[in-house]
Amino acid sequence: MSEILVKDIMVPLDQYATVHEDANLYEAVIALEECQARQDNPDPRAILVVDKKNHVVGKMSFLDVIKALEPSYETILESRPGSARLGFSRRFLKLLADDYKLWSNPLDEICKKAADIKVKDVMYSPSSEGEFVSEDATLPEAMHQIIMGHHQSLLVMKNKRITGILRVKEVFAQVVESMKACGI
Repeated sequence: MSEILVKDIMVPLDQYATVHEDANLYEAVIALEECQARQDNPDPRAILVVDKKNHVVGKMSFLDVIKALEPSYETILESRPGSARLGFSRRFLKLLADDYKLWSNPLDEICKKAADIKVKDVMYSPSSEGEFVSEDATLPEAMHQIIMGHHQSLLVMKNKRITGILRVKEVFAQVVESMKACGI
């Protein structure tokens, strides 16, 4: 497994859903859907956001898209830092939803919201060195980064440019192959 390099199992940038940072949420979702429909579908689970020079500047997960459609979540999360990781009872979550009137507008209004929300306003911009990995890093190195950082994916770099994404899915597949090779 130590001979496997990140570049051997990463999903290349051209096989991933990308959208410009000035796009709206609707355009981002359509880009993701089109990517998922292609024959070379790597099953993208995020949308990579690019700037005018086509450099990746951020990413958006399914959860980021859904959360962006209800702006009150930002108010809740800002007023209760760290609370997202705490386990809350269903009763408390219901009270919170009622108090902040979460999802009180009909889902029919989602299309208008999606057209008004800019990707750059809701995307996640990786800032930690631990969120990036070199194409030439070994699989164990990448696994260590993923585990220690609790990441679902790492952005893969070559010559200071993002060239792809390494997801837990591909790492797990390699682990399974190694287990099966043992012949237990």
